[in-house]
Amino acid sequence: MSDREIPRARTETLIGALNERSREIFRTIVDAYVETGEPIGSRTISRRLGLNLSAATIRNVMADLEEAGLLFAPHTSAGRLPTDAGLRLFVDGLLEVGRLSQDERDNLDARCAAGGRSFPALLEQATQTLSGLSRCAGLVLAPKTERALKHVEFVALGPGRALVVLVTEDGLVENRVIEVPVGVPTSALVTAGNFLSARMVGFTLDEAKAALVQELQANQAELDELTTKLVQAGLASWAGAPVGSAGGSLIVRGQANLLEDISALEDLDRVRRLFELLETKDTMMRLVEATHRGEGVQIFIGSANSLFGIAGCSMVIAPYMNSREQIVGAIGVIGPTRINYARIIPMVDYTAKVIGRSIG
Repeated sequence: MSDREIPRARTETLIGALNERSREIFRTIVDAYVETGEPIGSRTISRRLGLNLSAATIRNVMADLEEAGLLFAPHTSAGRLPTDAGLRLFVDGLLEVGRLSQDERDNLDARCAAGGRSFPALLEQATQTLSGLSRCAGLVLAPKTERALKHVEFVALGPGRALVVLVTEDGLVENRVIEVPVGVPTSALVTAGNFLSARMVGFTLDEAKAALVQELQANQAELDELTTKLVQAGLASWAGAPVGSAGGSLIVRGQANLLEDISALEDLDRVRRLFELLETKDTMMRLVEATHRGEGVQIFIGSANSLFGIAGCSMVIAPYMNSREQIVGAIGVIGPTRINYARIIPMVDYTAKVIGRSIG
């Protein structure tokens, strides 16, 4: 796991310094926070633990944990909440990650199965599914298409709109809807498709892009104005999108789930800033870097994380690989710091594996 506010060596030292009683009290506080998001006091902890511990003893332990930077009091005379560093410590050293049941795995398999769908459609479905099951916002970093191309076709959808269909040599089908001049004839659509197919077959988008731009300029006189516009629109749709230059595309679904726990104006402002960040290319680049820094599930917690730096937000993300075991993208969820890590970590991990198996 990356983005540790507490270095691994210090994490182990802090955990080792906590006796069994301190660990149980700390675990109870974190569990209560995940359940309710509310501060918990010594009397409630005593009832939850069911141990013969006085409220005064528990308060002393809580004071020690607060001094260590693991807890804080949001209000005077209030109970305690875990800090971002405390959550990091809990996730790294005390969390008991659950296992998905066979029914849960079967459900994810069924919902995220390829089933003849295009790869982008598969990623959309997987993101929606993960968002629904976790009650968080789901996100997926889709790889930039680097497969060799086989066919390009334009299909009329109605006045002013056409579908660009791209087929790769290994059978992947992707679609883009573009705007076209109203009244464009079918012959122009066929000519544009033939022009692109003849020059892109056997090449990846990156390989074909520069040559196509130059050839389009050279052959512009031979193509009528409508066909030229179609070719340019199709080329821009596939090879000129800004997010493509950042290494892929970012799909985010279920953002409304982030609004369910809004309880104060500052919470709304935090979520608004997160939405803004998710729309920037800088976030895309940071996700690309995070995906390639390490294998397995990665967890980013709170204001000290290198991705967003926004208090109150956490992200759990896992890379998915192709058949050559190359990392080609990542899928995960974003939610409040009190997400159910024990349940969501294995869910994200398994979904990434399902997508990897579907890539082939």
